[in-house]
Amino acid sequence: MSQETNLNTLHFPSDWKDYSLIDCGNKRKIERFGNTILIRPEPQAIWKPGLSEKDWYKQADAEFIRDNINKKNTGELEGGWKQLRKIPSQWEIKYSSNNRQLKIGLQFTGFGHVGIFPEQATNWDYLMANLKKDQKVLNLFAYTGVASVAARTTGADVTHLDAVKNVVTWARENMERSNLEGIRWIVEDAFKFVQREVKREKLYDFIILDPPAYGRGPSGEKWLLEELLDQLMEGVSKILKPDGKLILNLYSLGYSPLLCNNLLKSYFPKRKVESGELVLKSETGYLLPLSVFGRI
Repeated sequence: MSQETNLNTLHFPSDWKDYSLIDCGNKRKIERFGNTILIRPEPQAIWKPGLSEKDWYKQADAEFIRDNINKKNTGELEGGWKQLRKIPSQWEIKYSSNNRQLKIGLQFTGFGHVGIFPEQATNWDYLMANLKKDQKVLNLFAYTGVASVAARTTGADVTHLDAVKNVVTWARENMERSNLEGIRWIVEDAFKFVQREVKREKLYDFIILDPPAYGRGPSGEKWLLEELLDQLMEGVSKILKPDGKLILNLYSLGYSPLLCNNLLKSYFPKRKVESGELVLKSETGYLLPLSVFGRI
């Protein structure tokens, strides 16, 4: 097995005019999305914040109040938004990289999300820098589609798949905001789709994987990361071209870059693997770890 590995690098977005992590601590974070400043729960931020509580609320427009972990034990937040100032419930921000610009629609959701995971910006950079026109891209667990739109800006042939119909609609709107067209939209269970692509002998130049810890397919299919990830990777390894590229993100608490590295090495033993962490750097100097990633 080849040992060519770049392990445990830290990647974080920089020079993003429409986003900043202002501060984090006491299991919360305060962020600016465009002109909107939000306080949200953040279980990773177990340290003391850099700013005072008074400083946080002097800036914040809204806060997501977490009540408890929901009854289905999915790990999703349960609670609601408390508006501290009168602000719109939907708005738009921009992201620029490699002489391309993405427009991203944001809105308040019942789970404390707003439609974007800012730490993923370095993956969008990677897509826009490495993809070529007409290359085939598969984005699994694709959520609101910012990675799909980033890939499409290069002229790549993009297939976007998510099990939730309304976030696929949201993704389509993000494509249209960015004055693009031509992404293939699929509402489907990712595991089943990959198995069918294996049978069809379909091959992709680039695959993006961003699986949740827990989820449900459109027909009630149950997804548990620790039970199905290995089987999913087996299928993915069969539909990625021999020289293809792959991005894997793992958000589950406790997963490490080394685990991600070993998983990719086991299925792609002759390929170079990079693994590390996606983090956000706060204005108060903290590095907030949010995801581990692996790339081949």
